[in-house]
Amino acid sequence: MALDRPQTNGWWGRPLWAEIDLDALAYNVASLKRQAGPAAVAAVVKANAYGHGAVGIAQAALEAGADRLAVICVDEGEQLRRADIRAPILVMGHSPVSDAHRIVELELTPTVNSLEMARALAHEAEAAGVRQPLHLKVDTGLNRYGLTPAEIVLLAEALRQIPALDVEGIFTHFASADEGDKRFTLEQYTIFRTVAEKLPWIPMRHVSNTATLLDRPEMSLDLVRPGVGMYGLYPSQHVSRSLNLRPVLSLKSRVARLTPIAPGDSVSYGRTWRANRPSVIALVMCGYGDGLPRVLSNRGSVLVAGSRVPMVGRVCMDMFMADVTDVPDVAEGDEVVIIGRQGEAEIAAQEIGDLCGTISYEILCGITARVPRLYLRAGRLVGAETLTMPLAREAPVSAG
Repeated sequence: MALDRPQTNGWWGRPLWAEIDLDALAYNVASLKRQAGPAAVAAVVKANAYGHGAVGIAQAALEAGADRLAVICVDEGEQLRRADIRAPILVMGHSPVSDAHRIVELELTPTVNSLEMARALAHEAEAAGVRQPLHLKVDTGLNRYGLTPAEIVLLAEALRQIPALDVEGIFTHFASADEGDKRFTLEQYTIFRTVAEKLPWIPMRHVSNTATLLDRPEMSLDLVRPGVGMYGLYPSQHVSRSLNLRPVLSLKSRVARLTPIAPGDSVSYGRTWRANRPSVIALVMCGYGDGLPRVLSNRGSVLVAGSRVPMVGRVCMDMFMADVTDVPDVAEGDEVVIIGRQGEAEIAAQEIGDLCGTISYEILCGITARVPRLYLRAGRLVGAETLTMPLAREAPVSAG
């Protein structure tokens, strides 16, 4: 299939798309892998790879040097397996006992926190004639998912006696690794190490997310789990910038219509914005149905012709409006950058998160499935995924 750059009347369906820079992804993965030293890298591709497209990102991350993948649920693992991705996949979240058959069949590595689930997996593994790998999670203070240190030791020793099971790894999740005060993180790490030392026969230990990998690389242990850093973002303002990570995703649209309005005319629902001068209003096809937060109404900005212009009126489900009065020679079809860079100007996902009172993670994860993902290598389109078309690739996506 020939892959062409999107046009206002192109086959992508709408003049709205997310560009995924695979060169930036490869650079970030390589940088994080060097930071991890000898530890293996599990590329976290849960939540549709933080909005970037799970299949395309998983393939590119593995080709860039990631050793395995991490997701949160069995469905996410199955999506990757259906795309013929054969690397080890760790399911970090809770899986019900009813998923035991699928886990074994799909060759996933679940996180097990009950003897009931372990026995169900063992039963399925014996029937399939395989040995089922699994990981255990210690709750060291997040108080979310996992077992207490005492419970984990008892469960691990019980599972060790089940021949069909292979307790491959043990891990924890830090509660405040992205904050400036690292004392609680160090407390959690000490608790984890104490538990791991009681279970020396478990070969893989892992605690490091992006924040920990950046600030405390000595905690990398046997495996690291970079998430947001892989996508070129920092978890917070408090973590180290020693690695110059590159944003992977840009969200773009085009001017669909230009409307001249007179002073006093209003724009969009509720008439929350009115012109105080003769103005030109651009219609842009991106709304909260695409993941653009409605709270950006009359607050956000976008880039047109390298200039910041304000979003005016309420963000609608499928579109928003911007005041382009001060943009010389603006025309229908001009590119609009919602997230990303245009010329010397940039609007980062974190800026939008700050305006919305949230984090960059939520902004990226909120980009919905109807927004086409276009995968670029050296500025050339090498893959595309739309609501009506699974990932199509014109050429192999490989590390640059």
